[in-house]
Parts: sequence; structure tokens; C-alpha cells
Amino acid sequence: MLRPITPADDAAVADLIRDVMTEYGASGPGFAIHDPEVVRMSGAYPGGRAQYLVVEWNGEVAGGGGFGPLAGLPADTEVCELRKMYFRPPLRGRGIGRRLLGDLLERMRGAGFRRCYLETTSRMREAQQLYRKLGFRQLEGPMGGTGHHGCNTFYLRDL
Repeated sequence: MLRPITPADDAAVADLIRDVMTEYGASGPGFAIHDPEVVRMSGAYPGGRAQYLVVEWNGEVAGGGGFGPLAGLPADTEVCELRKMYFRPPLRGRGIGRRLLGDLLERMRGAGFRRCYLETTSRMREAQQLYRKLGFRQLEGPMGGTGHHGCNTFYLRDL
């Protein structure tokens, strides 16, 4: 089940982010695992131009993803960033990522964005396959100023 994040989800989402990023070797400096918002995701994604959805599986938060304006650009920018989209192993390969990302892309358009940017690491191969299948094109380098200098792979998609 996909639904908007609530304050009751914050601890589970923080654990999800920390576990999956560590699994993929993305726990050092320059990765989103260290973003202050990780401990209180519901506060960082209140709706409108910053939304986060969780995926419940067997009564527990087992996935999620969100978006918000791309840092380092003017506040009224038409470029958003796909943020912190992660899944626990039992959810992977079931089409849930495609469904979540499709929902997020619709919400991005509804929030007035015209393009979606994301950054990841080359180790997250399965995620990159999904991004390419859904129309993201790889960029030569980063956009904006996310502070995630640990990421080495960048994508953009028109909405």
C-alpha cells in the first residue's frame, strides 16, 4: 500500500534509509544518509512541492520515496529532485518501485515541476534500470547543490 508519510513513520523510514544505503556502501560522507531530514522525514515532506510516500508491506514500512525542489536552484524552480527512494529486499523485483515512481512523477507534475533530477551511485544498478525504463536520461555531471558528493551517477527526465 502506498500512502503519504506520517510522523508515526519517521523511525521506520530512517531505519530503512540507513539500512539500504549501508547495504549499497553509501554510508560515508557525501551521501543522503547523513541529511538532517532523515530523522524526521514527515516534517521535511509536508505535501505540495515536497512529498514523501511510504510503502507498507505486511503491516510495516518497507519502502518509500519522495521529491522536493532541487537544492541550489531558485525556490520557484521547475526542477525537482527524486529523493530517498529505497526498498527492503522483499519488495525488490515486484514492480513496486515502478508503481511508486509512476505515482511520484504524477505528483511532481501536479506540484508544478517540469523536470525531475536524481543522483545515485553506480552500485545501485537495479534502480538505474528502472530510471532508464521510465524515461530518465543519464547526465555527465550533477545539477544543483545537494551536497551529495558521494554520488557519481546523475539522471534527468522531463515531466
